[in-house]
Amino acid sequence: MAKKKSITRISDKKRGRPKVRFSIWGLILIFALSFSAWFIIYMVSANFNENFFSEEFGEDKDEQGKEDKTADSVQESNDVSDGTEDIEPASEEKDKITNPVSQSEAKSADYLSSCCLVTDSTLIDMAKYTGMKDVIGSSELNAAGCNTVAIESSYGTKSVYEVLQAKKPEVIYIMLGSDIGTSKMEDMVSEYTEFVKNLRGYLTDADIYIMQLPPVRDDANATTGNGVINEFNTKLLTIANMQNVYCIDTNTALKGVDGALSDEYRDSSTGALTEAAYKAIADYILCHTV
Repeated sequence: MAKKKSITRISDKKRGRPKVRFSIWGLILIFALSFSAWFIIYMVSANFNENFFSEEFGEDKDEQGKEDKTADSVQESNDVSDGTEDIEPASEEKDKITNPVSQSEAKSADYLSSCCLVTDSTLIDMAKYTGMKDVIGSSELNAAGCNTVAIESSYGTKSVYEVLQAKKPEVIYIMLGSDIGTSKMEDMVSEYTEFVKNLRGYLTDADIYIMQLPPVRDDANATTGNGVINEFNTKLLTIANMQNVYCIDTNTALKGVDGALSDEYRDSSTGALTEAAYKAIADYILCHTV
């Protein structure tokens, strides 16, 4: 008789898989570990890569750099201001000269002995008739050649500028323009300007006076008459203002009632200035100083 087979069933309880239980603390731990790892990698990259922040935050870095530069510029500006408060401004800003020089209280005649005159044939006899004995010039000197004409001096044969560099006078008067009518006006003005500019730049503490040309008696010649002289004198005033030196109206000092050179100031035989003219100029200088 055949044996019966017995079938053993496995219960459903035994066949089921174990359930995975969800844990919030496990998730927090994973997040914390991940953040820590990322932060460590980030800090290592930042320390070993100098351009890390510029690569990561290019625009913010540029803006911050601009702000830092602006702040540095402001600080440097403040530092410069602090360092220059006690420095005197340039003479052009500190003591702007008003020309022509107005009348002042008369100085003593001794003042002339401390002055140096640069002139051509116009005032070549100044030392002969007045107390201004230090005269640099010659009949060959003129406005257009004031930078090139060499003259004899105790320092040798030199240009007027070279002589003045050696002498270093404290007060300088300039009367040039005997070549009016023979030299071009623009050449006279150009050379005169260069001469005064160089002189002002070298002798920064000297008092420099430009003297306007005196009038003439005969106004018939259109190239040398008072009209041309007045035009040149206007340009001399402009030179003085531009170079911040003094200008005195020695033209007016010798004018007669008719606007021409007074008869007493002109030698009728030679046409040269008289002793009275030189003395009038000396008196005008003494009453028009600063």
